[in-house]
Amino acid sequence: MPRILTKIVAALASVAMLGLACPAQAAERALFEFTDITGERFVVQLTDPEKIAHARDLLAGVTSDQPHLIGRIVKRPVPYNPRWSYHYDPNTVSFFDVAIEVCDATIPYVEDHLDEAGGPFLPGLVWCPWTSRLVRELPAWP
Repeated sequence: MPRILTKIVAALASVAMLGLACPAQAAERALFEFTDITGERFVVQLTDPEKIAHARDLLAGVTSDQPHLIGRIVKRPVPYNPRWSYHYDPNTVSFFDVAIEVCDATIPYVEDHLDEAGGPFLPGLVWCPWTSRLVRELPAWP
C-alpha cells in the first residue's frame, strides 16, 4: 500500500509541475469604441473571446444581430477610457437587440447623474444604451 501511495503522490507532483512549466495563456482582451445618439465616444474592454468575436463581426458587417451593449458600470475611471468617471465591468458586458427602458441612458447622461446610478436610475448599475453602436476596435492596451 505505501508504494501505491508514493506513486500517486509522485504522479500528482508531476501533474502540478506540468502546470507550472506550461502556464495558461493570458486571457484575451480587446478595446472597442462605441458611440450613441449624442455622438460622444466611450471605450469598452471585452475579455470573453466569443464577445470579442461578435464585436469584430459587427464592425466587419458580418452580422447586425445584437448590436447594442449592456453591462454593469463601475463608478470610477480607467486609463483606457479617461474622459469618463465610469466604465463597464468587462466581465459583465454583453450585446442585445432589445432591452428594458430602465437601463437606457446616453453616455453623457450617465456621467451627469453618476451619483444617482444604482438606485432608481440604472438599478443594479446595469447600463444598456439603446443607441449604442460600435465604431472601431482600438489598439491593445498594455
